[in-house]
Amino acid sequence: MSSAAEQGSGEPRGDDLERARELLLGGGRTLAAVCGDQSLMSGARGVRPLLSLIGEGKDLEGFSVADKVVGKAPALLYATLRPKAVYAPVMSKDGARVLREHGIQASCGELVPRILNRGRDGQCPMDASVNDVEDPQSALEAIWACARRMAVANAARDSAVRR
Repeated sequence: MSSAAEQGSGEPRGDDLERARELLLGGGRTLAAVCGDQSLMSGARGVRPLLSLIGEGKDLEGFSVADKVVGKAPALLYATLRPKAVYAPVMSKDGARVLREHGIQASCGELVPRILNRGRDGQCPMDASVNDVEDPQSALEAIWACARRMAVANAARDSAVRR
């Protein structure tokens, strides 16, 4: 995660959620979080920025967040991180439901039935890992396990390609 100081202006401009949205849509970012004059931004894909924050023992309490895509898995991670609001250009119905159930304001550009994987031929693997999970702590364990499986599979695939 980059801080606003590393990215330039840390001065507050208007509503935090609108500013986070502008930062996200400004290009090159997958996540922007704003709380007054504090900003956190990331260009990392998927749930990596959220897992990093949780792994560092940080939270987003008081922040408004704009995230590129929010399905059920990131919504359950946000339940742990506790921002006041989350906006996504694309959000799943389950993602919106989970956010609202945890007292987080949810808004989106497009509400979709489910988030697709990168190949667009099935469900996002992170969301699939929490299909039957509603508890944020259990979700965190399932998401970490899925991330480890994907890392091993990607390493094996990359090794095979290099041969």
